[in-house]
Amino acid sequence: MEQTAVLRGNAPARIDDKGRLKIPTAFKGLVEARHGRDLFVTSLSGESVRIYPMPVWIEIERKLAQIPSTHPSRLRFFSRVNYYGQTAELDNQGRVLIHPRLREAAGMAGEVDVFGQYDHLEVWNHERFVTKLANDPYTDADARALADFGI
Repeated sequence: MEQTAVLRGNAPARIDDKGRLKIPTAFKGLVEARHGRDLFVTSLSGESVRIYPMPVWIEIERKLAQIPSTHPSRLRFFSRVNYYGQTAELDNQGRVLIHPRLREAAGMAGEVDVFGQYDHLEVWNHERFVTKLANDPYTDADARALADFGI
C-alpha cells in the first residue's frame, strides 16, 4: 500500500518577539515540497491557529463555492476565517508571521505546540492545549463513534 505524505504528530515551537512561528523542520519540508511557500493562516474560533498550504485552502474554497452564498453556515465560516485570516509566506528561515489579531486571540506567545492535521497545521498555546486536554477528555462515546468508521 502506498503511503500518502501527510502532516502528523506534533512538535514544540516558539513564537518570537515579532510574532513569527518557525515551522518545525519535519513539517516545513513536507509543506514546501508538496505545496510551496504560500499559506493561509487563520482560525475558526480564535482559540488556535490553522496554517493551510495555499493549494489546500484553495480546494476548501472550491468546495465552499458549491454552497449557496447565502447559506448561514457558509456565511459564518467565511466571517470567522476571514476575520482571523491572512495570506502568508514561509520566509527563507521557515518562519511564518501570525498576524496580531489572531496572535492575541489564540495566545500565540512563547511556547506553542504545532500539530499535523493531515493536510494542514494547527498551532496551540501550550498551556491552553494542556487545559483543553484535561477539560475535554476522549470518551467511550468518541471511541464508539469512530468505530462506526472502522477506526
